[in-house]
Amino acid sequence: MSCVACKDGVGFDLPITMAFQPIVDVGGETVFAYEALVRGQGGQGAGEVLAQVSADNRYGFDQLCRTTAIDLAARLDLAAGGACLSINFLPNAVYEPRACIRATLAAAMKTGFPLDRIIFEFTEEEALDTQHILNILRAYRAMGFKTAIDDFGAGFAGIGLLSKFQPDVVKLDMALIRDIDTDRVKRTIVSHTLDMLRDLDIQPVCEGIETVGEYDVLRDLGVSLMQGYLLAKPEVEALPAVSWVRPDARSARSA
Repeated sequence: MSCVACKDGVGFDLPITMAFQPIVDVGGETVFAYEALVRGQGGQGAGEVLAQVSADNRYGFDQLCRTTAIDLAARLDLAAGGACLSINFLPNAVYEPRACIRATLAAAMKTGFPLDRIIFEFTEEEALDTQHILNILRAYRAMGFKTAIDDFGAGFAGIGLLSKFQPDVVKLDMALIRDIDTDRVKRTIVSHTLDMLRDLDIQPVCEGIETVGEYDVLRDLGVSLMQGYLLAKPEVEALPAVSWVRPDARSARSA
């Protein structure tokens, strides 16, 4: 089983590395997962790296991101505490899921990283064939990986996709979270979205949390899994410490 890109795809020339940002369970004060975020080895940010991705090299870029994330996660012993590794993938860089996963499987086998601790998350930045996405997600689930939809509420991956496939995790877009403590409309939308996800047995993650006010509202809404600068910023080739929000730390954070 193979595809043209697997055999003849163009590589990605810019050397990359990964920064890791935790997704935390604030109730149990544990790390649920670390999201791998691409960076250039020369200090380039994600935007500068992604600007170098084209139709010709996106397959090579996607494959390099996967293997780099797994190699670094294994080197940092990421899974030792029970956390998962969340890897972003490009749906339009996956041609045949079971063929295009080979490098991922090889990297996991080489490093000993457990397959059931890998989450594949994606954001649709452009309209794509829903059936193609469903084929990818179903294949990944069948192979034992977890799946996630990122930036829910902002992209093309919405209710229609959820009606056909329920991933393990849905990450609510940060635009819905920003200033939720002062925006009644956002609170209403997020509250009903959380109810829907729970009814579907999907774990919701709220991302982009920057203030104690946002954190408090989300806790009141029953959110356990959170990600954002309030809790931890990404660190390159390292697993950052989490700043847990506790009563004795609130005055300092609010200042």
